[in-house]
Amino acid sequence: MRTISPLECDVRHEVYLAATLDPFSVGRLTGLPDLAGARCLELGAGGSAVPVWLADRVGPMGEVVAAGGDPRRVAAHPRIRTLAHDARVDPVPTGPFRLIRARLLLMGLPNREVLLRRLADALPAGGTLVVEDWYLWLDDAILAAPSARDARLFARYRRLLIEEILPEHGVDPAWAARLHAAMRAAGLTTVDTTIHAPVWTAGDPGALLVTVDLARFRSSFLDAGLTPGELDRLHQLVADPDSGLVLRGHLLFSTMGHKP
Repeated sequence: MRTISPLECDVRHEVYLAATLDPFSVGRLTGLPDLAGARCLELGAGGSAVPVWLADRVGPMGEVVAAGGDPRRVAAHPRIRTLAHDARVDPVPTGPFRLIRARLLLMGLPNREVLLRRLADALPAGGTLVVEDWYLWLDDAILAAPSARDARLFARYRRLLIEEILPEHGVDPAWAARLHAAMRAAGLTTVDTTIHAPVWTAGDPGALLVTVDLARFRSSFLDAGLTPGELDRLHQLVADPDSGLVLRGHLLFSTMGHKP
């Protein structure tokens, strides 16, 4: 398994996420009222095509503010304004915004519930907040594997990732299950949650996200007892379309609430 830089990890992560999640995220937004003339806020938008999709719909009187991440990885568009922003410490960009969207952001922040309330406050009456985060749990992740040994290895990788490594890096694997109630507590109404349950086969963008985790957290996996050979085997299992591995992808909880 070739060593890749942190920057390459970030770029690959964004590319695989966009391919895996953008179609679902766009479908979730298509039921919203007409966005012509709206100001929209996209938090952590790097690599995603959703900001451009929104910019095409807000029209010449609207604006999409893409905040956070590397602005160079946000697609250029005359109605997209990029903004350097660290959601851990920076205030919410100046609103109001008729639509605010954050995907796979809050689950990795220590101030997630405080930020959720601040995002709700940045909406005008009738505005919409959409938060999408993964719910990570261990059961039934492997639908097919080339051998029982490979299945056990992948299960061990997932357990280490979800129970030890991600929490050590500030990620709450179960946050998404509390999101619906948190939106209601923030004063939003007509809150609804849709759960996206994909299946990933080896070589799919979703499965290739595992290769990013293996590179990004390599030293943590080694410290936890996985060997270099086992990490190489995991990489092969998820990257080779002929490996025979089939996974239940992470559940994406998409929760939408409206400002009364």
